[in-house]
Amino acid sequence: MNKGQHRGPEARPRVIGGERGWWFLGPGGIARLKPAHLTPERELRPQAERALRERGLFAPPAYRSYSLTVLTSTNCNLGCAYCFQNTEQDVTGGSRPPRIASSRLTSGTIGAILEFTRRRQAEAGLDGLVLMLFGGEPLLNPRACVELLERAGGLGLRWASMTSNGTLMTVPLARRLADLGLRDVQVTFDGDRPDHDRIRVRRTGGGTFDDVVAAMAAMTAATPIRCGIRVNVSHHNHEGIDALVERLGRDLDPSRCSLYFARVGDVGVGYGNDLAFSDDMAARFIRWQRRALDLGFTVPRPRAHAPCQACSYRDGRYGAVVNADGTLSSCWETAGKPEWRVGTVRDGYLPPDRTAGRWISCEESYRYDDDLSELTRFHDSVDAALLDYLSATGRLGSGAT
Repeated sequence: MNKGQHRGPEARPRVIGGERGWWFLGPGGIARLKPAHLTPERELRPQAERALRERGLFAPPAYRSYSLTVLTSTNCNLGCAYCFQNTEQDVTGGSRPPRIASSRLTSGTIGAILEFTRRRQAEAGLDGLVLMLFGGEPLLNPRACVELLERAGGLGLRWASMTSNGTLMTVPLARRLADLGLRDVQVTFDGDRPDHDRIRVRRTGGGTFDDVVAAMAAMTAATPIRCGIRVNVSHHNHEGIDALVERLGRDLDPSRCSLYFARVGDVGVGYGNDLAFSDDMAARFIRWQRRALDLGFTVPRPRAHAPCQACSYRDGRYGAVVNADGTLSSCWETAGKPEWRVGTVRDGYLPPDRTAGRWISCEESYRYDDDLSELTRFHDSVDAALLDYLSATGRLGSGAT
């Protein structure tokens, strides 16, 4: 296999029904289909499949960069009850749930991580690096964020992102991180201000909504860094999300932000979501997405079912998730949990017979009790409506035929 032509587990194309026909979502792009292109069972007819293959829509992009996620700190200044890194609920009913063991990234561990990455890049024939700064809250250790970005430049850093709660970002720090290659910061909102401030609380008490909005507005005004906004949707907050979209449209620069709505599954200790994957909820998602687009936000396009570069390969061939202490996990959800360790950056991955029961993918991280057919129908309905709207408003862009 030639350098830069790496393939792994196959992406699974999707065929979903829109208002005026069907949409094909392949790893290589999107195409509109006519009813004649499908069998009554919604399978592609051979001639249609050949045409899509000839256009390259079945071919996934080649991996050219190694995917590296690093936890710079496992601590967090928030005490959200549903966090997947909690080990149990706060028995006092407060905002200090016990968390995974405290660990903080040091210069020595950064060196070991980058040497491990250099070896893995060479083994896979990759000459670039895509880096995600993760936590806990990564900005509880800003020096490590800066140092990791500085030193990662020697490994062909092509893109760097951060997943943060947004409360600790300052303009001077944002400028420094942007100069070193940070390109986007992902933050989460749990509904409009009242719901968010009840759900995403500081460990010392108090809400965070206004601080997150102010920090993201200042960051995007002062630097090229974009803000990726995830909106968690649950029965706790869905009634306020229309107001949230309007508020974010007023208080942020939508042209510098993306907006993504996600129905939350069971990811923590003692957290549940009673919100059903109903037609009514699909209609709400469709309304939120269209309003976000009209306000000028980017809404991520639907795509084929694609493997994760880090966790879909049982040997960690094309990516890794590294805890602040240098231990390896298969995905972000299990990082920092000793029982899920699959190796260390100094010694490499454990043998496959020892990692088999510890290796999970990010697709398995969110657990839903709902019927799979209802889940699929919900996502297909929302995604088809988004593609219809993007097409009707001339915003579908490149990659669609």
